[in-house]
This record gives sequence, C-alpha cells and structure tokens, in this order.
Amino acid sequence: MQVPFIKSIVRDAIDVPTVMDNAAIAFTPISNVNWREAYPYCPEVQFRIAYNKFSVFLHYKVTEDTARAIYGVDNGSVWTDSCVEFFCMPAGDGIYYNIECNCIGTLLIGAGTGRENRELAGTETLGAVQRWASLGRRPFQETSGQKTWEVALILPYAIFFKHNIRTLTGKQVKANFYKCGDELQKPHFLSWNPIKLEKPDFHCPDFFGTLEFVSE
Repeated sequence: MQVPFIKSIVRDAIDVPTVMDNAAIAFTPISNVNWREAYPYCPEVQFRIAYNKFSVFLHYKVTEDTARAIYGVDNGSVWTDSCVEFFCMPAGDGIYYNIECNCIGTLLIGAGTGRENRELAGTETLGAVQRWASLGRRPFQETSGQKTWEVALILPYAIFFKHNIRTLTGKQVKANFYKCGDELQKPHFLSWNPIKLEKPDFHCPDFFGTLEFVSE
C-alpha cells in the first residue's frame, strides 16, 4: 500500500480530513474478521494515511452498533473501548510500535519486539500527538444505539521514541491497522492485513503488511 506525501503543513488534527479530501486520498477498509466463529461481528471501519516531512497523518471512520469510551487518560486500557489501532515497524530491528486510540482520542503508545515487556511512551511523547475526535474528548459509557464516529491523528516522528526517525520518504514500513472493542456488547477484532492465528492477537508482526512511503 502506498502512503502519499502531503506538502501542506497541517497544524491541527481537525484539519486532517479536509487536507486528505483535497489531496483525493482514498479510504481503505479494515474488514478482515480473522476469528469469525468466536467473534463474527464486523462494524464498518475505514482508514486513510498520509505523511509529510514532520508527521504521519491518520484518519479513521467507524460505524458500529454501540460505542464506548470510558478511558480518558492516556496509556490506559483503550483497547477495551471502541478502539482503532496502528501497529508499525519503522526500522529493521524488530521493534514495533502499537498506537491505539479510542473514539474520544485517548491514546496508548508502546514499543518493543513482542507482546510482553513493552515500553510505554512518556507524557511528552503522548502530548506531541495532535488528536481530533468527532464525539468529543469526554469519556462515556457504552451507548444504547448505533454510533458513527471519526478520529484523526497527527503523529510526529518523535512518537517513534526508540528510534531517531528523520524521514520516511522512500521507506517500506511493515504495519497493520486494527479495530477492536474487547469489552463492548459485541466484541470484535478486525484487521487490514489478515492474521492467521487461532486466537485474537494483534501483536504479530509476521502478519504485518507493507506501507510504501512515496517520494514527494
């Protein structure tokens, strides 16, 4: 999958959808239901991604039967809420980042070579991420009806806190995109690139796809 370069300087996450619209960047579905027998529910989820000299931009759109956002403080258990995720390996050393975001823009960012003993991002790193959430930023309990929501993120290269990333231009990065909601009424575990494991597990870089960051 190619990741387009955007020349615009985008300072606020609320502007990310408009900038991507103007650049005619298309959405890609997150629709692989990898464990259909146990978790058949498939909400409507799509994402788009772009980058510039300073940051990676993400924009997600979700429609699901219910939504939940009880975590309002970063580095909490956001995967149990209505959550979208971006896992990526920006270098060739086996370290990958999990960038998880619930529907009100609360983040969890970690780094490591596997599920165990992951190092969480510090306050300064998390604070550098610009976020916009269509549902606002206040926590709420699970809704009683269908919700459509969007989140947009501006991820400066500094979020890759285990590396010194200066540019992504021309690089191929292994990555996957996810949608989950472990504690919703209808738990689900969707991915962009399919995962061939017996049980739900997103910490599986062997099943990451490839992002090609195209030149300016």
